[in-house]
Amino acid sequence: MPKTLSYLFSILYYISFGSCLVFFHVLQSISFFTIGYRPQKFFVDILNLMILKCLNLLGTKIEFNHPHILPLNRPLIFVANHQSTYDVPPIIWHLRKHHIKFVSKKELGKGIPSVSFNLRHGGSVLIDRNKPKQAIELVRDFGKKLSEKNHSAMIFPEGTRSKDGVPKKFQKTGLLNLLECMPNALIVPVSIENSWEMAKYKYFPIPIGVKLNFKVHKSMEIKSDNHDLLLDRVEAIIKKEILGK
Repeated sequence: MPKTLSYLFSILYYISFGSCLVFFHVLQSISFFTIGYRPQKFFVDILNLMILKCLNLLGTKIEFNHPHILPLNRPLIFVANHQSTYDVPPIIWHLRKHHIKFVSKKELGKGIPSVSFNLRHGGSVLIDRNKPKQAIELVRDFGKKLSEKNHSAMIFPEGTRSKDGVPKKFQKTGLLNLLECMPNALIVPVSIENSWEMAKYKYFPIPIGVKLNFKVHKSMEIKSDNHDLLLDRVEAIIKKEILGK
């Protein structure tokens, strides 16, 4: 019975979700091409708030634990494990003051209302995983631009989403290049739990009553000459929170 009900509520959710994407795509386009970045970002923030409201139709609960004060006058590099597409809306909304930008695969840069537009025009970077040298250059340029603007990066170093919630080994290449180009940034670990359950049935249906847990950990300065050790520490913090080890 719960799974049968989840089909019904998933349909209601997707109608609401799709309507939000289309509506805010129009608002983003008009605001960006007539005024610029600021109003476009405002509509992106509100879109992600509305997505969280749409998730209420599924009884989804989101706990976002952010006990630390982060500066607004310097760039940040948020590093998180990755479990589903629903990792993103809570991060954009709850960390909106930090102008979060993403390192994303190029395939997401077209075909998705609102999402693709924001990735192309909102300051994120789209990379081709089949062209690693080009990807590194794009990530380095991305980091330099964020440093200049005091904007922040969000990166999921596992490379692919975990289908069972168990974190995969972090791939460090992109992060190491980002650290080199953003020496004035703070690095902030973020752990995400239970988001993988949203994709348990490949997003249809979406299970009812899933509780998503996000925790923003204490930030760290990028002072160490050994960036590998710093990233090992970040990975250990995230995995300890999720695995309890």
